[in-house]
Amino acid sequence: MKTIGLIGGMSWQSTIPYYRLINEEIVRTLGGFHSAKIILWSVDFAEMEELQRTGQWEESGRQLTDVAQRLENAGAELLVIGTNTMHIVADQIEAGISIPLLHVADPTAAAILAAGARTVGLLGTRFTMEKEFYRRRLESHGLTVLTPEEKDRDEIHRVIYEELVLGRIEEDSRDTYRRIIGDLIAQGAQAIIFGCTEIGLLVSQSDSAVPVFDTTTIHAQAAARFGIKTADITLLPIG
Repeated sequence: MKTIGLIGGMSWQSTIPYYRLINEEIVRTLGGFHSAKIILWSVDFAEMEELQRTGQWEESGRQLTDVAQRLENAGAELLVIGTNTMHIVADQIEAGISIPLLHVADPTAAAILAAGARTVGLLGTRFTMEKEFYRRRLESHGLTVLTPEEKDRDEIHRVIYEELVLGRIEEDSRDTYRRIIGDLIAQGAQAIIFGCTEIGLLVSQSDSAVPVFDTTTIHAQAAARFGIKTADITLLPIG
């Protein structure tokens, strides 16, 4: 079994499901007393959030590359970044390590395509919805990506940072997310991507009339499959 290096803490609320989901997939596949070999490095999200808010992406990439190198030196054979937003610096991190990095958008795109969808609605932080790093990765797999209008992007972002990362679940926010999901479906979305690792804490498949793809679940399960060598990272080519 390969050792998975997991960069967590962004936020810790979603790192807990990562650990659970990886191990559940290991047990589902191997059975018995098996559990995942994981080395977890949990960052201080307050420090990372300030770098995000002030646009210091190169510095955040430098810090996460240092963490990735430490995980590799500790024996990690596969790197998983337990957040969608910080894949904005995935290329920078990947350039600084010699082990493979499992990009969250790749298994997500593969799952969507396998389900027969081609047009997707993307929910996430403002950075994930508005910057090109995530959309471009999905589009490279042949997907068409829709995002909410600006005021709705602002509200989605606010709920993530002011509520979900703090463990707050508000019914009004759930209703807002449901309405935004419905708007994306009306625009032609055949599936909805929960492109932030905390969104699944608030809404689920029952809140959408089309299939939802929770990146936390997909990413964690893909990491587990690579860990037990039932899949190969090269099976998810770009382009």
